[in-house]
Order: sequence, then structure tokens, then C-alpha cells
Amino acid sequence: MTDPRDIPRSPRVILLTGPSGSGKSRLSARSGLPVMRLDDFYKQAGDPTLPQLPHGIGVDWDSPASWDADAAVDAVRDLCTTGRTTVPLYDIAQSARVGKETLALDDAGLFIAEGIFAADIVGRCRELGLLADAICLRGRPSTTFRRRLLRDLREGRKSAPFLVRRGWRLLRAEGAIVERHRRLGAYPCARDEAAERIRRVRAAHTAKTPG
Repeated sequence: MTDPRDIPRSPRVILLTGPSGSGKSRLSARSGLPVMRLDDFYKQAGDPTLPQLPHGIGVDWDSPASWDADAAVDAVRDLCTTGRTTVPLYDIAQSARVGKETLALDDAGLFIAEGIFAADIVGRCRELGLLADAICLRGRPSTTFRRRLLRDLREGRKSAPFLVRRGWRLLRAEGAIVERHRRLGAYPCARDEAAERIRRVRAAHTAKTPG
């Protein structure tokens, strides 16, 4: 009979969400884990299913309906079950996919999938047995506003007037955004606690994985 301890543990995902500009990408990069950028699963401009902002001022890119959750879940599942997957490369300034790349775990048994809509797939990843943890980065709204606006202007993600309007809208909505992520199953916390939580999950996962 095979000793259960000799059965390799399948890779699992840490879903990292939070308001735009909360520091998800930086925390993910510092974790030392492989990272899947869930923002690369945005729908492309011209997609008839894209949600619109009131008064015809453009696409609501902060609505989960602007994002392909099914494709994101498929990619997470592939990475957990086969150790590799193909993901799109998305240019936010163009609102278009500009290529694709292969993401491989190599020997890693854990990875982070980060993005503003990560909480929207917590339930499905849990049902599929893929979820290691779900975290929502929470900070001071004024800091998030400043960080987000400077980044988006620097990268030329959209026009300056659009980014300023979006920034004020998200500043007012930040508390509700975090609460929504909490209801969807993500644990809200500040950056240092999130980093420590990732370290604990990584240590626990490593301890259960035969080496």
C-alpha cells in the first residue's frame, strides 16, 4: 500500500485581491512565489458584453463583467493540475490582448494569482480543491488613491481625465470594495499581515509536501 506521505501534493493557489493600487503586484513579487496576473484576463475593447459607465462616458473596467472569469479559473486549474498553462498578455492602454506566454511552476507547489477580481473566483477555486488562501489587501484609501493615480498616469493606462474620474470614484467606493471581497471569501488585512499570512501558508504547504 502506498504511504499517503509519498503521494505528491498538488500545487495550490493563493488568491490575492484588493482595490486597484493597494500593492498586490509588489507584494506578490516580494513573496518569491510564481505569480499569475489576473488582470491579463480582461476582455478586449469591442466585446459586446463589456459593461458601460453611466452617461456613455466609457467602459466600466472596474466591474467584474469586464473580466473573463471562466478563462481565469481554467488557467488556475491547469497550473494546479499540470504545473503549466498558457496565459494572455494584456495591454491596458490598448484594452487588448497583445500576445501570450507560458507560465510554469517548475518545482513550486504554491503560486499567487493576483488581481482586482481575484475574489470573484474564490468560491470556484475552493470547490475545485485548488485554494490555499484568499487575501484582500486593505490600506488607507487616500494612499491607495495616490499610488494608483501616479502608476496609471506613469504607465499611460488611459487618458488623464478618465484616470482622475476613476480615481475619485474608487476612492469613495474603497470601503465597499473591500467589504465585497470579504463577503466573497477573501480575508482583509494590511500589507504586513498579508505577507506574514503568505509565509505561513507557504511553510504549511512545504511541510506537507514530500521532499
